[in-house]
Amino acid sequence: MKVEQIYTGCLAHAAYYIESNGVAAVIDPLREVQPYINRAKLDDAKIKYIFETHFHADFVSGHLDLQKKTGATIVYGPTAKPGYDAYIAKDNEIFEVGDYKIKAIHTPGHTMESTTYLLIDENNKEHGIITGDTLFIGDVGRPDLAQKVVEDLTQEKLAAHLFDSLRNKIMPLSDDLIVYPNHGAGSACGKNMSSETTDTLGHQKQVNYALNKDLSKEDFIEVLLDGLKEPPGYFPSNVMMNINGYQSYDDVIKKGNTGLSPDEFEAVANETGAVVLDVRHQRDYAKGHIPRSIFIGLDGDFAPWVGALIIDVKQPILLVAPDGRIDEAITRLSRVGFDNIKGYLIGGFEAWKNASKDYDKVTAIYAMDFKNVIEEENPVIYDVRKESEYEAEHVLKANHLCLSTLSNHIEDFPRDQIFYVHCAGGYRSMIAGSILKSRGIHNFIDVDGGFESIKEVGIPITEYVCPSTL
Repeated sequence: MKVEQIYTGCLAHAAYYIESNGVAAVIDPLREVQPYINRAKLDDAKIKYIFETHFHADFVSGHLDLQKKTGATIVYGPTAKPGYDAYIAKDNEIFEVGDYKIKAIHTPGHTMESTTYLLIDENNKEHGIITGDTLFIGDVGRPDLAQKVVEDLTQEKLAAHLFDSLRNKIMPLSDDLIVYPNHGAGSACGKNMSSETTDTLGHQKQVNYALNKDLSKEDFIEVLLDGLKEPPGYFPSNVMMNINGYQSYDDVIKKGNTGLSPDEFEAVANETGAVVLDVRHQRDYAKGHIPRSIFIGLDGDFAPWVGALIIDVKQPILLVAPDGRIDEAITRLSRVGFDNIKGYLIGGFEAWKNASKDYDKVTAIYAMDFKNVIEEENPVIYDVRKESEYEAEHVLKANHLCLSTLSNHIEDFPRDQIFYVHCAGGYRSMIAGSILKSRGIHNFIDVDGGFESIKEVGIPITEYVCPSTL
């Protein structure tokens, strides 16, 4: 059976392309749909169906544009109520894709409309399940996201639905089925996903905590809800865009591709209150950047960090980008619903500098020099990595302040002395530095290379000690 997983690392997202005898289906497409159309052309195939596993929170699906460009039917599972034409499948309804069959199995829990698609090959043999956010490799979908949109859907209610879906719909299926989830490690839609993106259902029954047949429903709910972090603030907006619809991706690209001179760029920023988003490499940003611009580089987890830190998808944005990467920046912003892009700076930061405009820098220090500072002084240090990273090991006496919550703790930073900021490799600490500077805090130094370089030069660290070894 031809099942192609199309994985996008930035969002830890998997879309799927299925084809048989000139007929194709796409499941959970990203915002830019031309790659799926091109893929079908390679097979001389027509896309017949666009299956959606649920109303996604972490990205804006490309189902509407793909439907308009191909005439394919959008399919949702039972209880879905989209604000546009779509086919609402019945539980256990079967759809034909060439010689293949796709069976819609209603599996509420992550959301109420969540649906798993059972793939049946040309020999009528069950091949695999595309599980959306119902079942991941090593985890299951978090049940607290839909409550941000539908108030009476508590996380406890959804967790109970998910328990029933797993026990009554998923676990009775054959062990040799391949599990094809919607996300992998790094996605905020679960809490403990594997870096593997496929597995057999039988193996998942053995190793996935959520499929432990000895767990009671009450125990399952308790385990599932334990340790859930606050989801990114942009998630509810993306859900509503997926439910109600959105402007064409082509229009977003066209509007965002408005080139502006330095004077025009400055005028638009002042008139619209746009966030100036600098997407270059962190070291380029450190050497010089537009004052109060925010750094979130394309060479990292760009879209999730934009969503986590800017939050309001309607926020006007102006781009400072490397040559040849404007379309990439606009595309990756649109994937998480940031469509209000007012344009970009022609010639990038060098044009701004050559126009004799004011600019700022970030003071940085190499790890070896940082080691000398630690040996000679008692510096104030902030580690902006995730809590789990900090708990595993960190620089002695370093304070912890996770980047995702930094904006809520601006008052915690000293104003009367130099302090040092680091992350794992330098990407997140530069984001932190740009936020600090935008808030008027300039008395910090970034540790170039982050914790990886810190360990290499032998700066003293403290490591987590497992309680069982004490």
